[in-house]
Amino acid sequence: MSATAATRRSGAGRGAIERLNPVTRLLLAVLACLPVLVSLDWLSATVMLVGLLVVLRAAGARPAAMLVRLAPVAVAAALAAATMALYGKPGGRVYWQWWLVEVTRRSVTMAGAVVLRVLVLGLSAVVLLGGLDLTAMADGLAQVLRLPARFVLGALAGMRMLSLFVEDWRTLGRARRARGLGDTGRLRRWTTMAFALLVLAIRRGTKLATAMEARGFDAQHARQRTWARPSRLGAPDVIGLTAAAALDALALVVSILAGTFAPV
Repeated sequence: MSATAATRRSGAGRGAIERLNPVTRLLLAVLACLPVLVSLDWLSATVMLVGLLVVLRAAGARPAAMLVRLAPVAVAAALAAATMALYGKPGGRVYWQWWLVEVTRRSVTMAGAVVLRVLVLGLSAVVLLGGLDLTAMADGLAQVLRLPARFVLGALAGMRMLSLFVEDWRTLGRARRARGLGDTGRLRRWTTMAFALLVLAIRRGTKLATAMEARGFDAQHARQRTWARPSRLGAPDVIGLTAAAALDALALVVSILAGTFAPV
């Protein structure tokens, strides 16, 4: 009984974000990145990062899962911060200097801002865009954003074909090893396999395009197309977008009032 209850609680917490319309999740990711893209200061990025963590935690995202997903982003943020601190535009008090390297108050401040901005971008992308259902996203793009059906369906078909490339690459590698060609000349092997994969992708894309045209995926009937899965915006979507817009406004207003706002 307790295991069942725990499973339900875990599914409910995780589903708080997954229940949002995929278009809403895409727009939320864009809104979350907006303040750090229009300003270079550390304060707006700090407000956005803290706000995102609070909102995502309230929506049921587990801290342990977020830390695991953000590990590569944290490494990239640390490398970017180190580069900015060592080679960024100097200014203010000099902490350390050697040849072309000059660590100053300005470069250290910019390094901290870079870390925060990268974490905001990574957190919004990983948590909000991670695990999106491509079919549900296509339904939302066509029905909510009213994008052309032919473009949406073609993009969906292309994205689904991308998942086949890894298996095709492995199959080509096994075929070369079976013929005794897999262990010599790495550069030549890679070039040959890449060309074979390109030819295979073109053939598969041509067949897919022909099949889609034969089934009525053309511009003539695009306005009359119906959808098997309806995609609509509900109250959670409106609440999420409102909260994201309010958080954006708060971050920018705090930055402007504190005098740290630095437009790109």
